[in-house]
Amino acid sequence: MPLTTIYLARHGFRLNWTVDPHTGTYSATHSSPTGIPSDPPLAAHGVAQSRQLSTYLQSLSSTGESPHIIRIYSSPFYRCLQTLAPYISSLPLSKRLVRGDNGLGEWYGRARFTHPSPAPPESLHGLFDFYDPSYRPNIVPSTRGETIEELHDRCAYAMARIIAAEDDDDNDAKLNGADDGNSGGGERAILICTHAASMIAIGRALTGRMPEDVCEDDFGTFTCGVSKFRRRLKGRSADGGIDHGMLEKWEAGMAVPRLDWRDGKGVSGGWGCEVNCYCGHLQDGKERGWFVFHSCFLSIVCKNLILRWAGVSMMQKFFPRTWCTLTDT
Repeated sequence: MPLTTIYLARHGFRLNWTVDPHTGTYSATHSSPTGIPSDPPLAAHGVAQSRQLSTYLQSLSSTGESPHIIRIYSSPFYRCLQTLAPYISSLPLSKRLVRGDNGLGEWYGRARFTHPSPAPPESLHGLFDFYDPSYRPNIVPSTRGETIEELHDRCAYAMARIIAAEDDDDNDAKLNGADDGNSGGGERAILICTHAASMIAIGRALTGRMPEDVCEDDFGTFTCGVSKFRRRLKGRSADGGIDHGMLEKWEAGMAVPRLDWRDGKGVSGGWGCEVNCYCGHLQDGKERGWFVFHSCFLSIVCKNLILRWAGVSMMQKFFPRTWCTLTDT
């Protein structure tokens, strides 16, 4: 059976960073294990959330009522990998492997300066032994930033490539006689840990629902919340697989490949959202929700950046529908 279910989680409550809007210099009051100021670890509260998330994810498989998680993907930023660490440590040694994909990474908006990139795979493997250094991302966002539309298309493309790879792995398992009931015979799920803006974009790309107002509060993004998407399984080929069409391979320097996912289509046959950012496993419930996309040329860093760069009165005058207090991504 092709991939049927996707669990999508946001990282836990993190420490903060700031950026000088004139120089593009990022700084933080707490040092990052990666040495990148804009790549902070979780705060103590976020660490506690990650443990609660782990308990919940373990309960999904222990009941036997939920699809088996066959693979784990993550944004390569430290806070996402740290969020997954407690759950990974609960798995058998053979299952402790995470694929880091920049296509699932942070969104910084547009700016005239260079945005940060995550640490290289070899460094991340040194920090997290479960990080797969051999895996190569499907797409890498431009360090000059992305528009809102480019963010959505980047996430759609990354998800389409990930889903196609999982479907191919299922077909290979069948051909090699390795159908063990968890890979091909039963329902199959993957787990993804990402950021707020990317979590919204992924939800829209999977369901094919792109609202007219990009600031619509459609997909929840609470820290360590979990959403569940189930495949509609349209577009099956004659052998029972999914027809992914011609997925162009992204190469460095290329623009984001455009896929036909809008108007309710969704990537890879389309998906329905069965659970929207569940937080019942968290002691303090829903926290740090985020859903507002600001103008494409603004870097989504912190409220102070907008106040210094554009000014409150200008934002209220030209973007009255999107003016609000920013929270972290």
